[in-house]
Amino acid sequence: MRIPRIFIDTELSENSIFALPDSAFQHLCKVLRLKSGHPIRVFNGQALNGKGGQFNATLCDVEKRSANIHVADFEALDNESPIQVTIGQTLSRGERMDYAIQKSVEAGVFAIQPLFSERCEVKLQDSRAEKRQQHWQQVAISAAEQCGRGVVPVVYPPIELSEWVENCNEMLKLTLHHHSAKPIRQFEQPSNNRIALLIGPEGGLTEKEVQLSEKSGFNAITLGPRVLRTETAPIVALSVINALWGDI
Repeated sequence: MRIPRIFIDTELSENSIFALPDSAFQHLCKVLRLKSGHPIRVFNGQALNGKGGQFNATLCDVEKRSANIHVADFEALDNESPIQVTIGQTLSRGERMDYAIQKSVEAGVFAIQPLFSERCEVKLQDSRAEKRQQHWQQVAISAAEQCGRGVVPVVYPPIELSEWVENCNEMLKLTLHHHSAKPIRQFEQPSNNRIALLIGPEGGLTEKEVQLSEKSGFNAITLGPRVLRTETAPIVALSVINALWGDI
């Protein structure tokens, strides 16, 4: 029997019953057509002692427009990467940003900071920026549901690249720059396992931005002789980092 897994943005506790939120009801009871008694797994994306988890639960009291969940026991998950990588991802057009966020979550990213840069072609006003941030966070939630993570990475509101690099305080700070000849394997694993990774837009970072990042302690690195697209770069980088120091 397939056991659906769904994110619910609420406090969860063992041996409790609560009403299924409308969006979850629509998916489980209208789309999947599940009935009372069907097992499900629920999680709220929060970490406990650095680890995430999920609850085994059962769908109950299914009515035409509502249903409840009986939450049973908590199941800890040990699938978070030991390397906490925060990606500064410069905004890209269309579905490329969604793709970068989705695949980064699957690859084990810790957090994502969307950035505006000089060559960034995406312009967002305050209200639209807030809506896009909410959309990107939902992309991260869906990706965490699919890949079995118990913790949902935070997608922060977009800010200027200069603001992020100047205030970033991770122990190891890296900038993906295809003109660099320095591979990531030349660096040592940071003792606190925290890394910041700056990724440029479709047109790349300007030399001014690369120099600004270097002044703020970022190290320009390359991932090989081929130029990666902005939405491909985080997946390759996270894979390499976790192969070097993490759980791949």
